[in-house]
Amino acid sequence: MTVKAVIFDCDGVIVDSEPPLLEFLQKDFARFGLDISIHELESKYVGGTMARVGERAREAGAALPDSWIDEVYPRVFEMLGAGVPLIDGVEAAFDALDAAGIPYAVGSNGPMEKMDVTLGAHPAVFARLKGRIHSAHTYGTAKPAPDLFLIAAEHLGVAPEGCAVIDDSTSGCIAARRAGMKCFGFDPHGDGARLIAEGAEHLADMHDLPARLGL
Repeated sequence: MTVKAVIFDCDGVIVDSEPPLLEFLQKDFARFGLDISIHELESKYVGGTMARVGERAREAGAALPDSWIDEVYPRVFEMLGAGVPLIDGVEAAFDALDAAGIPYAVGSNGPMEKMDVTLGAHPAVFARLKGRIHSAHTYGTAKPAPDLFLIAAEHLGVAPEGCAVIDDSTSGCIAARRAGMKCFGFDPHGDGARLIAEGAEHLADMHDLPARLGL
């Protein structure tokens, strides 16, 4: 395919925010009686909205209070406010896309407020993404539904079949497949099997993305 636009997930793809978030959730769920490994959190919880994460935790036995979703976000924002690094190679990928004249956007299940914190810590990157950041909370639709990616593609003025998605979650890979978009499943620490199973091509190093896109 000839890639005409690229849609990036945010957490774990542009910013390396998932390790501290997973550790935060592990400790928080333990407070409410659910002992869970980082691996299980990563494989079964990553990629959903925080509300869905809470639902899954309750299904697994966590006695989360009804107010959990309202009070967890301020604590998450405070934790992330300490700063999270960019994914190595993502700025070079943006540079290559800019040089090729290929537009790109962000499609994330996270709220805009969280991306304001994580991306806002990197002003140059935040500036180049201005006006192209799409949150599931804004539109009331979340991955694995395809709508968020379709909305991002429409804003970029590119048909779905001309778009490539970069996502590190199974929900994102499913959403890309349902949207009719090529997907690269970003998994720098594993073999990408869970993402490949959803139709993605494994991407282990963001530095490799330009070449994988044919740039």
